[in-house]
Amino acid sequence: MPNDSNLLSTIPIGELGIVAMESCTALGQRVDAYLSKWRSARNNVEKSTIAFNGYERDSYLVKSSCPRFGSGEAKGELHESVRGKDLYILVDVTNSSIEYTLYGKKCPMSPDDHYSDIKRIIAACGGKARKITVIMPFLYESRQHKRNGRESLDCALALQELVDWGVDNIITFDAHDPRVQNAIPLHGFENIRPTYQFLKALLRSTNDLELEKEHLMVISPDEGAMNRAIYFANILGIDVGMFYKRRDYSTIVNGRNPIVAHEFLGDSVDGKDVIIMDDMIASGESMIDVATQLKKRNARRVYCMATFGLFTNGLDTFDRAKESGLIEKVISTNLTYQSPELLSRDWYINADMSKYIALLIDHLNHDASISEILDPTDRIQDRIREYREKHTIRENY
Repeated sequence: MPNDSNLLSTIPIGELGIVAMESCTALGQRVDAYLSKWRSARNNVEKSTIAFNGYERDSYLVKSSCPRFGSGEAKGELHESVRGKDLYILVDVTNSSIEYTLYGKKCPMSPDDHYSDIKRIIAACGGKARKITVIMPFLYESRQHKRNGRESLDCALALQELVDWGVDNIITFDAHDPRVQNAIPLHGFENIRPTYQFLKALLRSTNDLELEKEHLMVISPDEGAMNRAIYFANILGIDVGMFYKRRDYSTIVNGRNPIVAHEFLGDSVDGKDVIIMDDMIASGESMIDVATQLKKRNARRVYCMATFGLFTNGLDTFDRAKESGLIEKVISTNLTYQSPELLSRDWYINADMSKYIALLIDHLNHDASISEILDPTDRIQDRIREYREKHTIRENY
């Protein structure tokens, strides 16, 4: 259970309710289990007062659905009251495993479909919820975050639309460009990086890492991922390198300019373990290309870390990379859908984020500061010291 010394000094701002959209069912259930366990174990005399009405429950999940008509149109339904609730809506806009019927044909749900379902659930609330927070780990349209010429500015428009519909706070993880929050400067926007969970997953899966700059290095696959690579390298006290993607801007393939070559900037990786850090693995081609370049430079082992493992082109590319020795492990979070095939791969490691999300919700429901949660530096240093002593870390963090 988390440290409650400051948490219970304030009363909840409303009875807690969690709407886990169909795209986020598994994650929502894990978050709910943590919250129910923590709150039932708290010894607080104020829990019996009216201010804590509905505080201790077996489940905080609010039953909801978005049924569809044969034409593909849909509606949002809440199957219980949300009046006065502090409501948290969890959604994974990248979950393509969910299908609906359109004129007799099965269609996978797209990010546009998931986003529309969020608005349907908000509309179903009818303005009765006391506060609405949308937890959208993969920020909708975050790859279309800036305008170049005559094109849409989709992410900013989506954020503005959500707050216009009554959303008070938006929580996302590792946004492609967090500056998009400037579109809603008067509303809450939290961009969170799962650095601590990455480190835990890495240290638990590997017992022979040497956490010194002579043996380990962090690599950014492009200039856009440099900030997260620098942060991770600084807390580990190791060096950082970067690949520059040289693109052919005269050609467009699948909506983007193809990469001509990867140019490396940094010290030698000869004999070192290297960690490639990025916000997402889409097709995985870029990550594999970087791993290939590092192996040509005599890197020892290559670990790939990405907040969102989408694997849009399937898993065969990474299967071949593992078999050929290009990569050692791939670590990503359960913030997006993980297929059974992915979870069965021996090269894949899941960094569970459910406890972290539960901690955020618990603090926000008490209107307590989350500054310490957002800055994991002290916890990371504790795990590093433990690993250097035991070459492993305990499971119960």
